[in-house]
Amino acid sequence: MLTIAAVTFAAIFIVELPDKTFFAALMLATRYKALNVWAGVSLAFAVQTLVAVAAGTVISKLPAHWVHLGAGIGFLIGAGWLLYEGLNSRKGSDDDSGDEYAEKAVAAAGWHQIGKSFLILFAAEWGDLSQILTAVFVSKYHEPIPVFIGALAALVTVSGLAVLLGGQITKFLRLHVLHFAGATLCTVLGIWTLATAF
Repeated sequence: MLTIAAVTFAAIFIVELPDKTFFAALMLATRYKALNVWAGVSLAFAVQTLVAVAAGTVISKLPAHWVHLGAGIGFLIGAGWLLYEGLNSRKGSDDDSGDEYAEKAVAAAGWHQIGKSFLILFAAEWGDLSQILTAVFVSKYHEPIPVFIGALAALVTVSGLAVLLGGQITKFLRLHVLHFAGATLCTVLGIWTLATAF
């Protein structure tokens, strides 16, 4: 269980760090109190992770061969997605800084800040790669609880880094490097999963 949670945490953390939701949380933190933003986005991540785990649980009821085949393909699609994003960000064409989500926020206080942060990240996270990979991990390992813990811990950690240290992180870490690291990890997981399918 601990190994599955750790693998899930590592994969989701690497995939989510250069993602638009990181930048949305960062931009929200420039407008609202950091703790309110973190609470709101963490709640959104919790709901989205529950949805992904539920989807993965349903998928895991299918024949094991097809689940492993689908999971392997899912990892490879994720690798391709990250590679594409990495190439775009390396060329400097990746200008999605999360502003499109953060601009929807207006001056608010307390619970309104938490609620707005929740809604913005909840909308931004639907169909996100981290949500898809969470479902894939559940379908592959048939262990929804450690996958949920690992995925949510990664998302909450990334959002915490975004609201507290986002500006400094983006100065020292190049986004295309993170995208390529995520693509490499997904490729390895995809090949390994496909190998188990056969």
